[in-house]
Amino acid sequence: MRSILTGLAALFALFLALRGLVWVGGAVDQPIAYLLMTVLYLGTVGLCLLVTSGALPEAGPDADEDVGEMLTTAQHGPARLPQWVLGIALAMALSMPNVIALSVAPASRTAPFGTWYVGAIGLLMTIVMVRRRPWTAWIGVLLLALSTMLWIGVLPALSLGLIGSAVWVLAAQLLVMGMDRAARDTSRLAQLQRTASAWRAAQRGRQRERRVQVQRALAVAGPILSRAIERSGELSEQERVEARIAEGQLRDELRGGRLLDDGVRAELDAARRRGATVIVLDEGGLDDLDEAQLGAIRALVAGAVHDAHSDRLFIRASTHPQIAVTVVGRSARGGALSDEDTVDLWREIARP
Repeated sequence: MRSILTGLAALFALFLALRGLVWVGGAVDQPIAYLLMTVLYLGTVGLCLLVTSGALPEAGPDADEDVGEMLTTAQHGPARLPQWVLGIALAMALSMPNVIALSVAPASRTAPFGTWYVGAIGLLMTIVMVRRRPWTAWIGVLLLALSTMLWIGVLPALSLGLIGSAVWVLAAQLLVMGMDRAARDTSRLAQLQRTASAWRAAQRGRQRERRVQVQRALAVAGPILSRAIERSGELSEQERVEARIAEGQLRDELRGGRLLDDGVRAELDAARRRGATVIVLDEGGLDDLDEAQLGAIRALVAGAVHDAHSDRLFIRASTHPQIAVTVVGRSARGGALSDEDTVDLWREIARP
């Protein structure tokens, strides 16, 4: 599409130049200057169409930071013209009306070949506007208006294309503004779509994780529950111990979250079998860690549980910015568990 629009603009500029070379109904006193200005005009149009500085369109003031970042990483419209091309375009807007007016005979200054520069400069400033230089475009229109009115008068200038040139530039400005707004809206929609996709992926991951936890919990508690139902709750002492261990394992699976792996589960099971009460709680403090970091933390947790001799163990994933997991062990004072138990283990595992 950009190539098509560039080609149309070049063809229109060439049409205006050829139209100016049809000297019918008047005379040209300085043909060399006239032809030279025509060639320079075509060269200026070519520069404005083809030269680029590589600068991308800037985000508008109402665009948020994320959208502004997206707008600077993907070009969605014509790049801005470099400064040196702007100088050439303004010099053409100032010199062309005066050179053409001086080159033709005074009686021919309102003839088509004597006023073709009005539409030509209007087209040039339209291109400048599309190339995101609005102030330069309107200054060029102002220079064109002043020069044209000086040579042929106000009313002839308005009736011979000056209003049309200004309308072209205004329409180009409105088009660029609409294109930028559409690009910002598209970027916002793309950002929302990415956010929604990430949220759906996270939800699917949590659902899979919950299904795995439920399946593991059923695998752990299913057999002992089946035996309890078959025997109407009449279990042997060993089966009661297994039921208590299964209950603890079930709680671990439901509340342990990312603290658990096979090594940690084995150590928790061993601690319960030697008579300890173990409580595992993941409060979400490990959600931002990757699998390698989690593996290192779980190994430290398993080692701490293995070395513990406390009657009660509390293992909690911390939300502290520096502490990942806290392992606390308490032992009974006087042979009975109470809130006055002695703290005989305090282990803080640092966040990677």
